[in-house]
Amino acid sequence: MLIILLASRFIRVLRKPIRGYLDLIELTENQKQQVEEIRRDFLPRVADIRRALRQKRLELNDLLFAEPPDMQAIEGKSGDISKLQTQLEKEVIDHILQEKDLLSSDQKRQFYEVIRGEFEKGGLGVHGEHRPETHRNAGE
Repeated sequence: MLIILLASRFIRVLRKPIRGYLDLIELTENQKQQVEEIRRDFLPRVADIRRALRQKRLELNDLLFAEPPDMQAIEGKSGDISKLQTQLEKEVIDHILQEKDLLSSDQKRQFYEVIRGEFEKGGLGVHGEHRPETHRNAGE
């Protein structure tokens, strides 16, 4: 039964791009509308955080290869990156809890399995972004 459930998820994945983990679960039309409302707020917010993270990492790269390296600036930039990562993690946690509240007991069990699977792989994947699996980082 589990194999059939997982196979059906992957078939759906091949048909349409995934914007979030609830795309892997059968939802009612009302639930789909509620999820879209949640995503309208969530996706742009985390996109902004991810852009800021990319920018700070590029700045860190420049600092790391400056001669001589400025350790105080490197540590400051590293702290900026840590704060953004924490902010992103909080946004994702809040998002999961919001989505979970929309689900029936059976759907919650399915959602649990999806999220647990992502955690077992090293973190949550990217919502609304498409990157090769080999370049994916935890929580981004």
